[in-house]
Amino acid sequence: MQFREVLGQEHLKNHLVQSIENGRIPHAQLFVGPEGCGTLPMSIAYAQYLLCQNVEGENTGGNESCNLKFNNLSHPDLHFAFPVAANDKVKKHPVSNHFMEEWRELLKEQPYGNLFDWYKKLHIENKQGQIGVDEALEIVKSLSLKSYEGGYKVMIIWMAEKMNDAAANKLLKLIEEPPNKTVFILIAEDEGQIINTIRSRCQVLHFPPLSENTITEALVKNYDLKEEVAIKIAHQADGNYNKACDLVYQDSEDTQFETWFIFWVRSAFRAKGNKSAIHDLISWSEEIAKTGRETQKQFLHFCLGFFRQAMLMNFKAQELVYLETQTKGFDLSKFAPFVHENNILDISNELQDAIYHIERNGNAKIILTDLSIKLTRLLHKKPG
Repeated sequence: MQFREVLGQEHLKNHLVQSIENGRIPHAQLFVGPEGCGTLPMSIAYAQYLLCQNVEGENTGGNESCNLKFNNLSHPDLHFAFPVAANDKVKKHPVSNHFMEEWRELLKEQPYGNLFDWYKKLHIENKQGQIGVDEALEIVKSLSLKSYEGGYKVMIIWMAEKMNDAAANKLLKLIEEPPNKTVFILIAEDEGQIINTIRSRCQVLHFPPLSENTITEALVKNYDLKEEVAIKIAHQADGNYNKACDLVYQDSEDTQFETWFIFWVRSAFRAKGNKSAIHDLISWSEEIAKTGRETQKQFLHFCLGFFRQAMLMNFKAQELVYLETQTKGFDLSKFAPFVHENNILDISNELQDAIYHIERNGNAKIILTDLSIKLTRLLHKKPG
């Protein structure tokens, strides 16, 4: 992938190019940014610029055979590590090398894809992937060898926050003092989940969400959309190009999440003193609990976003409201007054607690039922 294929982020491209051209290449970097902002495509473009000895601020004029290898993501000095879990193909001790075929497919189809897209590709939506100690041993082994082409070796660790403590401790010394001409690029959406000893050894680059103009231009170019349609989708995407692509294909899981969410808040609102609505909430909790843990976490993050949008609408910050509901009979402007300064923090905390407990393998049905009963009380709180 070349720098010109990476959307926006011009100041970061310039910084990375200058660091290579000036010979000031950090041995460990941490790219931090929200989903769909381009951290992974940028890391691949940076690796290509470095390994193929390209010049002139773009991936041109370098080693042509090297650039061709990058087109297939098959360069022998480019290594990847990412969260995995056992599936039908790999029953025990899964590591990234077992799934390189699926990884290349994902990068070809969805270079801006998220963790949930990756888990769907591996058919492990009901599991939580991780970068474990087996992966750490593979990384140590692959980087202990000399580079095939006599230059740099690059290790890209995607979703580094999914690295468990055993793996992080195994890699600590290697990241601090890697072999000569070895570069680590760690990619994360939440740097707070990466242990301090790893984070402190990396030069951190923060990626902002993409601008609406950047997403609009990409949609018009890549999907041949009319400009007014692309503008509307770019606004809804809220800086996330992956979400924008899902909206083009109408393939977003947000449609299902919206259905679940609206049934949930309607039942919670009716549940005060209404036994049948309590039964609806318990049935709802059972339905969501049957899905995989990653789906549950993704849905609860969607709920957080929905409540925040409702609060912004309630506080008349219309320019920040990008959500457009598809469900007939549901009007965000009528729901918004029920989300206010007296309950938004409590709602947010309860949702984040539920995500925390689901991540730690708590009983999803109990967690979601408890959350539903608390939501019933919080939605009936009066504004201050």
